[in-house]
Amino acid sequence: MNKPVVSEEALGEPVLVPELTPALAAKAASAGPAYVVLAGISFSHFLNDTMQSLIASVYPILKDNYALDFAQIGMITLAFQFTASLLQPVVGHVTDKKAQPFSLAIGMGFTFFGLLLLSVAHAYGMILVAASLVGLGSAVFHPESARIARLASGGRYGFAQSVFQLGGSFGTAMGPVLAALIVVPFGQPSIAWFSSIAFLAIVILWRIGAWYKPQIAAKKAAPIELHPDHPDDRRVRIALIVLVALLFSKQLYVSSLSSYYIFYLIDRFGVSTQAAQLYLFIFLAANAAGAFFGGPIGDRFGRKYVIWFSILGALPFTLALPYAGLLASAVLTVFIGLIISSATSSIIVFAQELMPHRFGMISGVFFGVAFGIGGLGAAVLGKLADHTSIAFVYHLCAFLPAIGLLAVFLPRMPKPVR
Repeated sequence: MNKPVVSEEALGEPVLVPELTPALAAKAASAGPAYVVLAGISFSHFLNDTMQSLIASVYPILKDNYALDFAQIGMITLAFQFTASLLQPVVGHVTDKKAQPFSLAIGMGFTFFGLLLLSVAHAYGMILVAASLVGLGSAVFHPESARIARLASGGRYGFAQSVFQLGGSFGTAMGPVLAALIVVPFGQPSIAWFSSIAFLAIVILWRIGAWYKPQIAAKKAAPIELHPDHPDDRRVRIALIVLVALLFSKQLYVSSLSSYYIFYLIDRFGVSTQAAQLYLFIFLAANAAGAFFGGPIGDRFGRKYVIWFSILGALPFTLALPYAGLLASAVLTVFIGLIISSATSSIIVFAQELMPHRFGMISGVFFGVAFGIGGLGAAVLGKLADHTSIAFVYHLCAFLPAIGLLAVFLPRMPKPVR
């Protein structure tokens, strides 16, 4: 039986995606994961997300220094989110057409100059430009780095995606800590010190680009062959919509807990701010651990099963959280973090396998748009909390994992062609 191929009409221009050709895939699988490359790209993800999370962490300083109102703070967020999130699919589409091995280092250069500009910015317009530059660096980083992580996976795609996600998760947690230790005591000029982190990332990413360049085919790749049982176009579109909805619901819940958990604990249990931060750290640590272990489990037992378990499995714990005491809340958030975050790698790899000819664009959509919309949704929940209460928001968010029922519409994916 002839294997169907993706036509040029469906793909547009043929693409340079060496990791998707059967010969290179077999070679990579036999060699196993390139651990040094995976470690380097994960560490770079850590550095990138540390700097990215720094932006929101310095809002209080910028607000006090320049007498900004909350609408102006919101515009800084919009400038950053637009470049960091919404441009990622565009960047992914471009790199699908032609892989750019050194684009990661060049993109990190935007972050480098953005941090330097933010450290000396004395006008609101300059702050907006600086935030946009940092966001642009992040937009360039995620789609192509996800491609490199897959290429270095040795066929263990979930494992590679988990290692990649682990760096980002810890980076997101470290940004506020470093801001509290450095920026708050030493002021806005100390932001320039973080440009050294960006420079270190540039060096690492340049070396990774040197490894990546020989992997790129010297000529345009042949049409991509799909398994005979690969879902048709209609089922692929439905599955992608479902996966975006699942990642959105997961990210919205995690964003709401990350943003408002401290206020919830203070409001309900009267704990100190320092104690509430410790409870938040427990949740973030569990979240990072779950993101790491979810990928290898998906490689072993199937991604669809991990998605089902991850999102619906967290539902009993999220429903119980608004009614739990302080200690029980801490325990519940550990289970919630471990379970709900385990789906992240499986969702992204599942989407990549649905559309291997649009690998960069799919990575951009899921890393950028889905995560960005989740963050904006958390802001909407904040407005809702202003008009109701934090407790009401937590009762409402407890039902978000129920969106996981949409996983019933996900197709059964065929085993890879050997």
